[in-house]
Amino acid sequence: MLQPTTLKFLQSLKKNNSKEWFDLNRKQYESAKADFAALVEATIHSFEKKDPSIAGLSAKECVFRINRDVRFSKNKEPYKSNMGASITAGGKKVMMAGYYFHLEPGGKSFVGGGLYMAEPDKLKKVRQEIDYNWEEFSKVIRHKKFKTIYSDLDKSEGMSLVREPKGYEKDNPAIDYIKLKSWIAIKPITDKQLTEKELVKTITEAFDALYPLIVFLNKALSE
Repeated sequence: MLQPTTLKFLQSLKKNNSKEWFDLNRKQYESAKADFAALVEATIHSFEKKDPSIAGLSAKECVFRINRDVRFSKNKEPYKSNMGASITAGGKKVMMAGYYFHLEPGGKSFVGGGLYMAEPDKLKKVRQEIDYNWEEFSKVIRHKKFKTIYSDLDKSEGMSLVREPKGYEKDNPAIDYIKLKSWIAIKPITDKQLTEKELVKTITEAFDALYPLIVFLNKALSE
């Protein structure tokens, strides 16, 4: 579970996103940061038996910095009003399929994962794997556990190509998934759930439903 003070800090930061305010409230930030790191560590320990590839990861290897890179952004606010952790074999800097937890009070928190905005060579590998092993992939995304928690992969606007990639036909049974630019699944987490004792269990149950997809995607990337 997370402390209510962690949520309160992020809510206040969203309203007061400046270096001056942040410096004055640095102790509250350090407390929120430690609270979030403890949750990430507990989640890793709880799930590493199911997925040994994440065993031994530390929160530091998974948690993203709260500072925003404003160099190429019109939004010049210096800090994110959320906290995120990519629990992936090798850590957050490795471009492999993995798990993700996003903390953002106000009904914007979620758990999930997959492979997000992969490089062209990796896109090609995954699309080819889905095409060659459509039956296996289909079982993964139609499994009862996956369907119950995620329903389907994210096919929202911008997540998919308008037309089928070169070399693939429109009538390919897997075309809706071959056209995707990212293969991710997301489950919303309510603000109430964030402070419940069962939060780690809620997160790991979502990871468990996602595990076969992670295995499939990383197999494609390693070939």
